[in-house]
Amino acid sequence: MSVQVFWAPGEVRSEPGVVSIGTLDGVHRGHRVVVGTARAEAERRGRALTVLTFDPHPMAVVRPGHAPSAIATVRHRVELLGQAGADSVLVLPFDASVATMSAADFVSSVLLGTLQARAVVVGEDFRFGHRAAGDVDLLRELGASWGFDVVSVAPVGHDGIRWSSTEVRRRVAGGDVRGAADVLGHLFEVEGDVVVGDRRGRELGYPTANVAVGDGMLVPADGVYAGYLRRLAEPLVALPAAISVGTNPTFDGRSRRVEAYVLDAHDPDVDGAGVAVSVVEQLRGQRRYDDVDALVAQMRVDVERTREILGRRDAAAVSSMIDDHPGAL
Repeated sequence: MSVQVFWAPGEVRSEPGVVSIGTLDGVHRGHRVVVGTARAEAERRGRALTVLTFDPHPMAVVRPGHAPSAIATVRHRVELLGQAGADSVLVLPFDASVATMSAADFVSSVLLGTLQARAVVVGEDFRFGHRAAGDVDLLRELGASWGFDVVSVAPVGHDGIRWSSTEVRRRVAGGDVRGAADVLGHLFEVEGDVVVGDRRGRELGYPTANVAVGDGMLVPADGVYAGYLRRLAEPLVALPAAISVGTNPTFDGRSRRVEAYVLDAHDPDVDGAGVAVSVVEQLRGQRRYDDVDALVAQMRVDVERTREILGRRDAAAVSSMIDDHPGAL
């Protein structure tokens, strides 16, 4: 779904409509329930849906040094919000002036003055305003006074696990990227530009794309993963890849890296390109090998296991498509 993006309040050009608000990092399944509820409310009213999100994370301003690792880049977040049903997204720059804005001023200036909200849809635990003094009850009081409705959505989850950004971070940091995908509703991925590395992989017969991930971004636990690499400019072309996260301890490496080896002898020309690396499953943790031969032997095993895992996953996806759409093939 195509989504219009506003990067500052002054850019907004929209008619009165429905607004949903949140940091929405990762746009996990819980976020999608909130946005989906807002989408239904917008359609019921014959209005457009604008999602208001923040950048940077409010904690980076309110408590510098304590902000959680970002699950997705702002670019990816906007893309996912469009897929979830937003007509437009306002990425509100969160700075000291926003952080010190009272709850009432936030509603008056942003929700009403900028976005002309006629209905606001938020999670039940939504907080806003200086020192997070505003909650859903206050939002309803202000709505009753100023002419907009408020819809709150209770937290949701599955098998006793709440779908939350905290849960996604916990799973990714522990290497459980399959579990993280269950909470997200999509594969976890990291984005960055491909930069020149040591070119050691090329010498070993496994040339890799060395992906420079931005500071403050969430990265899986050190280890080797099965997954995919794709150019951001070519979102539908996902190449199967064996992915290494870590410091290359066999070579006494110090810097932490994300490197992707594309399978089947493909050596895509991605130097300098913006790419996304999606992780499906962890194969093993990071290890130090006694010599290069032992490392290369393990890399062969990693590549074959990657091929097997992705082959099963892709076959399951095709089978599901046939089940859902028998005439598709």
